[in-house]
Amino acid sequence: MDQLDDILNQDIDPTETREWMDSLDAVIHHDGTERAHFLLERMVDGTRRAGGYLPFDPTTEYVNTIAPANEAKMTGDAAMEWRIRSLIRWNAMAMVVRANRKPGELGGHIASFASSATLYDVGFNHFWRAPSADHPGDLVFHQGHSSPGIYARSFLEGRLAEDQLDLFRMEVVGKGRALSSYPHPWLMPDYWQVPTVSMGLGPIQAIYQAQFFKYLEHRGLVPKSDRKIWCFMGDGECDEPESLGAISLAGREGLDNLIFVINCNLQRLDGPVRGNGKIIQELEGEFRGAGWNAIKLVWGSYWDPLLARDTKGVLRKLMMETVDGEYQACKAFGGAYTREHFFGKYPETREMVANLSDDDIWRLNRGGHDPHKVYAAYHAASNTKGMPTVILAKTVKGYGMGAAGESQNPTHQQKKLDDESVRHFRDRFQIPISDDKLKDVPYYHPGKDSPEVQYMLERRKALGGSLPQRRRKADAKLKTPELAAFEQITKGTGEREISTTMALVRGINLLLRDKQLGERVVPIVADEARTFGMEGMFRQIGIYAPFGQKYKPQDSDQLLYYREDQKGQVLQQGISEAGGMASWMAAATSYSISNQAMLPFFIYYSMFGFQRIGDLCWAAGDMRSRGFLVGGTAGRTTLNGEGLQHEDGHSHLMAGAIPNVKSYDPTFSYEVAVILQDGVRRMMQEQEDIYYYITVMNENYSHPDLPKSDKGGGTEEGIIKGMYLFRDSGAGNGESGKAKGKSKAPCVQLLGSGAILREVIAAADLLKNDFGVESDIWSCPSFIELRRDGFDAERWNRLHPEAEQRVPYVTGLLDGRQGPAIAATDYVREYADQIRAFMPDGMRYTVLGTDGFGRSDTRAHLRDFFEVDRYWIAHAALAALAKDGKVNAKDVSRAIKEYKLDQDKPNPLTV
Repeated sequence: MDQLDDILNQDIDPTETREWMDSLDAVIHHDGTERAHFLLERMVDGTRRAGGYLPFDPTTEYVNTIAPANEAKMTGDAAMEWRIRSLIRWNAMAMVVRANRKPGELGGHIASFASSATLYDVGFNHFWRAPSADHPGDLVFHQGHSSPGIYARSFLEGRLAEDQLDLFRMEVVGKGRALSSYPHPWLMPDYWQVPTVSMGLGPIQAIYQAQFFKYLEHRGLVPKSDRKIWCFMGDGECDEPESLGAISLAGREGLDNLIFVINCNLQRLDGPVRGNGKIIQELEGEFRGAGWNAIKLVWGSYWDPLLARDTKGVLRKLMMETVDGEYQACKAFGGAYTREHFFGKYPETREMVANLSDDDIWRLNRGGHDPHKVYAAYHAASNTKGMPTVILAKTVKGYGMGAAGESQNPTHQQKKLDDESVRHFRDRFQIPISDDKLKDVPYYHPGKDSPEVQYMLERRKALGGSLPQRRRKADAKLKTPELAAFEQITKGTGEREISTTMALVRGINLLLRDKQLGERVVPIVADEARTFGMEGMFRQIGIYAPFGQKYKPQDSDQLLYYREDQKGQVLQQGISEAGGMASWMAAATSYSISNQAMLPFFIYYSMFGFQRIGDLCWAAGDMRSRGFLVGGTAGRTTLNGEGLQHEDGHSHLMAGAIPNVKSYDPTFSYEVAVILQDGVRRMMQEQEDIYYYITVMNENYSHPDLPKSDKGGGTEEGIIKGMYLFRDSGAGNGESGKAKGKSKAPCVQLLGSGAILREVIAAADLLKNDFGVESDIWSCPSFIELRRDGFDAERWNRLHPEAEQRVPYVTGLLDGRQGPAIAATDYVREYADQIRAFMPDGMRYTVLGTDGFGRSDTRAHLRDFFEVDRYWIAHAALAALAKDGKVNAKDVSRAIKEYKLDQDKPNPLTV
């Protein structure tokens, strides 16, 4: 705006200015805009070298980036497409209105799609290619609130039936035929590809999907193509940190396969986005500064004559001065208001519209509603090389809703229309429905043989087929290595001490050597690969870098030097857990999106996983991701010295809330091997829609061999189900006790996992040596899986009262054994407490855990503080035995004294 003021009002030598402008025009006419741009850059550089301060202005005038003379001309039948678009608008509106005239307040949104219908329509008719023999297909991230419009298009194409539209948001009674509220691949697995309505998650996913497309191409796993990713989002959505948080990555890597379309209707969910500012200008600056090609699509064709007459730049000045709140009011209050409060600000602009009626002024359209302008923007974006593109399309929220909600603050919440508003909508879009039927808001389909439907089908046929569509399984049949292939980590380590993190990394390295799966393994780290012992992969398989390594690494003379490569296999995403997770999701859904089953491992500090990026983890479940999330340096007492913000005691509870996540907390390397092999088999060979969460530790100790006996139901089976007998005391428990003869010594069942299982084992020795108490020791790699099994059995039994009752796995293992049972883990008590309901009748169950904030200290001190070390476990066992009358209270007091337990220390939860 200041620059325009200088030009219009403060030019000290207008004649000289005109000469310079004439010279520039001559260069543009003779040599083109690129030559003119080069000369301008040289002039700016010369001025700066001379000491002139020229601040960078990342924004341009508030007009369209593409001049009318440079617009690509739209192909096809514009009149037919308007007709189709009108029918889609009507059916989308009818779907929501009909749903909300039923009892139950189903909700839904009309205004978002109303503002973006043209943006979608042009894409569907001219740009978005479906997977076919000739093309891998584009990927479209639809804005979640616009889903009714996508369903309405599929209805006209014959993909969805009328009764399905009436099952919008009625998925329970719909029984597989209903339409989900928003894009949800879990609920519509043949239709939606990516979940997007948790705002901000679509943009960051799109960026990392675009990167992963390039990754697959550079590694030679898929042929190079002109495949594009289109991501639709709202201007208000850009306030979400994830929306713009990774745009610099796209600019830095030149992801020219990525196109953002931001629907700038100037409104959030409750009002203006930037009522006192200009969101399009703001976003243009952010994206251009991040290295994107920014295309502003502000004004429709009806503005072209006015802008052509604006020889003095007064209209452009007015456009820059006007803030978004005023633009919203102009569309809400109509032509007369716009004449007075917009054009009336300057005599020149008032004169420009003197021969226009109020209706003419009201019809001055915004760029996002002009299919010709949209087509030109899409064409330019599709042909941009070397950089991603953002299209900033100005629209009207609630377009076509009239007084019921067009450009009004409550528009987003509008779900119902009265009869008069429905009539207005019908008339505006010329829908052939008679007055006597309007009260029912009926759907309208012109017939499968109608010109409209035939045109739609022809356009989609030319683009490879219908969209959206989703592939459920990859074509390739992959064979998983047998467990024997993991012998390196199923065998004990002897006197050597390693961590479970090292065991997992060794397992990944074994998979990398597999002839079928090796090239499909995708190791991902947000940062600190060396922390997780992965530096060996730098030299072995390289770190992915789209432009290769342009420097000699500082450690090039070392064996494990830092090697970047265009064909590198490791994805190192910088200090961004959200970026690492989005990258993992791209790889984890590659089987569906690219027909290339990949096996991603995202390794991170466990505290910074489900807690920090839980929304992405939930979306990963929705979109049927397959892969391994690995929570490193896990538990609340293993990451000694780091303190409160780093020590995790609850990630498994969060993981357990996602239905298709298999969550494990292993202690020994052979447990890691069994879980790893099982996961690879189920996800890669069987192609199940699940993913795994494994916590691993940085604590080193020796590991035993994989047990070969079938005690406790089989070690391998027990590991996967969540519990197996690690050590049997033989003290009169179950079948083993009968074989050995009953012992008179009291006995307890000790359960543990992860970091604390070794403390459980040590507690068993204390109990035997100091108090003559026998202990059966159970390793429980997954209390989550045990809980799920137990409640599944409990539910089945309730529903089948006369059938043979199922026995929960935990109950079956512990039944007939002497109690009580004591469980201890490095997680909050709720983690192990999940199986309390499945203890055998009469068996007392005590749970120890790390409730409270973490803190810095040694592992020994932390385990004492949280009361989960061997002494506290032994004491808890004695206390439970005393309550059962199997030892006396003096034994408990003796344990407190001998183990130096502080009776008066505060509850760790409270300090």
